[in-house]
Amino acid sequence: MKKKILFVCVENSNRSQISQAFATMLGGEKFDAYSAGSKPSGKINPKAVVAMKELGYDLTTHHSKSLEEVKRYAPFDALVTMGCGDACPWMPTPKFIDWEIPDPRDMNEEDFRKVRDLIREKVKELLKAL
Repeated sequence: MKKKILFVCVENSNRSQISQAFATMLGGEKFDAYSAGSKPSGKINPKAVVAMKELGYDLTTHHSKSLEEVKRYAPFDALVTMGCGDACPWMPTPKFIDWEIPDPRDMNEEDFRKVRDLIREKVKELLKAL
């Protein structure tokens, strides 16, 4: 049975979307990855689209979602938040993880890639642990 992971950040436009993409890329058939935002922006950051396209992943197939939209997939095997502070959600899960990852929204391309690569490493570790 596939394990389900939910990645959450505030806007669901950068970090959680990238995390979902890496879990999909690296997790293969063993995982179903989802993402949502506590206050979704309604769009994917174009910088995130470019950063993931460099690695062969098309983020234009994603959309910015609210927690309400992903509730139907609960319970999750793990819920990962991206340092969203007081806006962090509660969802049915036995494993709640908070990653302190800086919001790359306003970063230049080089720094944005560093955050993307940090997320890739964290997702790799998470998939091994699950």
